[in-house]
Amino acid sequence: MDDMSDRLSLAAQRLNEYTVTPGVLGFIVFAVLGVAVWVLLKSMSRHLGRISVKDETKDEIEGTGEGAGEPEKAASAASGSSSA
Repeated sequence: MDDMSDRLSLAAQRLNEYTVTPGVLGFIVFAVLGVAVWVLLKSMSRHLGRISVKDETKDEIEGTGEGAGEPEKAASAASGSSSA
């Protein structure tokens, strides 16, 4: 038991909060994660820029299109035209 406590005290003297650092490997891992996030954000931005929304849909979202506020009439008109 005495031998174990000697080893722990020796380890505590050699390793403290200032001697244990992430080192080069920690920096490389952190840098790779940063680059991966940057690439994903650029890709997401490019994909969101490619999305096209029809003008009719924009009008419905803004509430300025024809039939805005009357979804029942628009649905019945759409179903009536498809059955004819």
